[in-house]
Amino acid sequence: MKFDNRITRLLGVEYPIVQAPMGWIARAQLASAVSNAGGMGIIETSSGALDEVRAEILKMRTLTTKPFGVNIAQAFVRDPDIVKFVVDQGIKFVTTSAGDPTRYTEALKGAGLTVFHVVPTLKAALKAVEAGVDGLVVEGAEGGGFKNPKDVATMVLLPLVREKTGVPIIAAGGITDGRTMAAAFALGAEGVQMGTRMVSAAESPVHQNWKDAIINAEETGTVFLNRFGSPALRALRTEKTTRLERELTPDYKGPPVMTEFGHAKDLYFGGDMEASIALSGQVAGRIDSVKPVKQIIGETVAEFAEIAAGLGRMAAHA
Repeated sequence: MKFDNRITRLLGVEYPIVQAPMGWIARAQLASAVSNAGGMGIIETSSGALDEVRAEILKMRTLTTKPFGVNIAQAFVRDPDIVKFVVDQGIKFVTTSAGDPTRYTEALKGAGLTVFHVVPTLKAALKAVEAGVDGLVVEGAEGGGFKNPKDVATMVLLPLVREKTGVPIIAAGGITDGRTMAAAFALGAEGVQMGTRMVSAAESPVHQNWKDAIINAEETGTVFLNRFGSPALRALRTEKTTRLERELTPDYKGPPVMTEFGHAKDLYFGGDMEASIALSGQVAGRIDSVKPVKQIIGETVAEFAEIAAGLGRMAAHA
């Protein structure tokens, strides 16, 4: 199936499928597989390890000739010259997230980059559009990772933002296959972003224990944590996150939830699922196997085409 819409044209990709910018995970090994399969691979900066990120960007250029981008997660930026850092790497597409869209948009666009901002609410979307972004990543609360404490699902948020804005939208949260991609397009998106599906991919660098936990998760197998603080987050249910779910009440006086990530690499790459918090979306309950990225994207596109054609036939006979 051939796509030709504002997302594919802006990003220069074959398929309007973007890989989410997970800290430590969204590195060259995974991102290059996404770009080579026709999607948009993204390199993260949320880990704060910019020397490593620079090396990963260099590695990307040896692994793919296809377009790729970088995410700037503003809440985790340690380098005041992050815009210069990204521009110096020759990046053309950036997603910004976890912060005010007015902070970097003007400088990034002034350097000739295409900028999409991640938004969890209509208010945030309108602010980003006013700031001059080229498009939005509209992320529902069923997605994994850091979230707005006042959660709203993709099914509600996406069509609302579509009705109130005219910029291209990439849908995130709940996207894992062609069926959910078709649903996102029906709700007003022109592209989709996959996070948990890519964490479980064969090329994902995370330990097999994390991938197995996704595969074995039920649809109720994630928790929404820190609703009364910031940041809120969605993660796989483990002994640790079940304890935190009970403890993080409005009158919680303990250490910030971010301290629980102090041993993140022991989980990410060592496989100790209780060492940290495994950020994952509700779609973990629909993922039942590890697949190569090329297969994930190929099957997604094929199923999208099948669903879209089926809906067209249904409409014709209505």
